[in-house]
Amino acid sequence: MNQFFRLFNHFRTDLTRVAFLCIVSACVVAQASAQWTKTNGPFNSPKTGCFASLGTNLFAGTDSGGVYLSTDEGQSWSPVNTGLTQKYVWALAFSGTNLIAGTSGGIFLSTNNGLNWSAVTGATSNGVSAFAVSGTNIFAGTNSGVYLSTNGGANWKAVNTGLTNTQIRALAFIGTTLFAGTFGGGVFQSTNNGTSWSPVNANLGNTTVYTLAVIGTYLIAGTGGGVFLSTNQGVSWSSVSVGLENSGAIYALAVYGTLLYVGTWEGSVFVSTNNGTSWIPASTGLLNVGPIHALAICTSYLYAGTTNLGVWRRSLSQMGSTAANRLPGDIPSAFALAQNYPNPFNPSTTISYSLPIRTHIDLKVYDVTGREVATLVDEVKVAGAYTTTLDALHLCSGLYFARMLSGGYVKSVKMVLLR
Repeated sequence: MNQFFRLFNHFRTDLTRVAFLCIVSACVVAQASAQWTKTNGPFNSPKTGCFASLGTNLFAGTDSGGVYLSTDEGQSWSPVNTGLTQKYVWALAFSGTNLIAGTSGGIFLSTNNGLNWSAVTGATSNGVSAFAVSGTNIFAGTNSGVYLSTNGGANWKAVNTGLTNTQIRALAFIGTTLFAGTFGGGVFQSTNNGTSWSPVNANLGNTTVYTLAVIGTYLIAGTGGGVFLSTNQGVSWSSVSVGLENSGAIYALAVYGTLLYVGTWEGSVFVSTNNGTSWIPASTGLLNVGPIHALAICTSYLYAGTTNLGVWRRSLSQMGSTAANRLPGDIPSAFALAQNYPNPFNPSTTISYSLPIRTHIDLKVYDVTGREVATLVDEVKVAGAYTTTLDALHLCSGLYFARMLSGGYVKSVKMVLLR
């Protein structure tokens, strides 16, 4: 009997050890998932400086290595450089399904997800650092000013009147107003598609602007001396760098819902839930990566392009407890197009739609003959729930169809206009 109890106690001790090891393992796994981890690339390049995403495809532009593509959230990367004769890629953007690359030697265009590239004739070859897309208009920021294409990137023209500094580092839209951040000249504003520009730098404490971002109607500038915020479209600026004092220049900004992320010169990432009024460190796991040159959101991850060690990622739901508690809780789980309301309608109606990921959306209205009568949305949007309005003052009474095409999702709803 005594031997039985001794064996039982040994068995119970072993169970306790196993349970303890399981708990430790679970803690290690949980801790690992709550920090930055390196993805498996890109390779053979000292710096990853820009991103572009469409659906689950994430593209990374590198210095000397060209463009890389990951279709599996960074588990693997493949070079997509056929025809890309300039391998220093400083900017990437989608216009519809066309991918545009800004390089040290000009602009390249791919119509098949980077499988093939062609040089764009007539565009500047003087270093392209930024893109901004609004409908069919594509703007390129270069070392010789801003260029505009109205035909998908095939042709370009300079639009620089009023730009006293033409070293463009960043571009961003608020509505139809375009902003350009320059190297040493601050921020310029154009309200007429680049036909003319005016400086908007009141209280902008540092005029070397590396990056721009937009939250609602707020404009955020990442500069050589921290982050600045404008709540009035650049009329005035205020410093919002409390907590970032020792971080050096701000090279990268990213927006997710109401969250603002920054990547810094000294290799850290911070998140703000209040438009930069305060910042929360979010760099756990980032080690010896050098300056953060780019941030991007694709599927459920925030990606960081670094100087020394390729691309890193971190789950958006694990960006610190304070930030996680404030992540938007209404991110949709699936694509959706709702029935318009009111229906029937006169003269306008509201259409709601949802996106579970950042992707391009095409939302158009057709009449019963299949003729397109209105384009409501044609751009890349982050995950979220949206509404748009159809103003039918120019349309006749009858039956119409709103069709949404996004990420392989296609749906149409019938709408009745009654005069």
